[in-house]
Amino acid sequence: MQLLLILGIVFAILAVLFAVQNNVPVTVHLAVWSLESTLAVVLLAALGLGVLIAALLSTPRVLRQQWSGARSRRQINLLEERNAALEARVTELTQALEGSAPQALPPAVEPKPYVGLKTLITGGAAGADGKS
Repeated sequence: MQLLLILGIVFAILAVLFAVQNNVPVTVHLAVWSLESTLAVVLLAALGLGVLIAALLSTPRVLRQQWSGARSRRQINLLEERNAALEARVTELTQALEGSAPQALPPAVEPKPYVGLKTLITGGAAGADGKS
């Protein structure tokens, strides 16, 4: 933005220098109108008209960019608030989980070894592997 301002000032200075050096009277005919003035005034008026037209043509684009930027900033703020709320909820749930007393698990029961039919019939006289 500052670069454009500096370029505009330099361009204006050059235009004024041109106007001072070209003060020859000229007649401009446009349709039914006729205007007699110095060359510098005519050229500066044409330059001003060109700047005005360029500004009018670029205004919709600039407005659209500003609206888009504002919409993006609103969406960013909304998402940041949502993120903060979710992070607070995660912290709350983590603290609740850490603060709760661990529930006592029932004692581990060792599984009984498989007892075959032969062991049952003989009354457990066989070895641990079920062979006699």
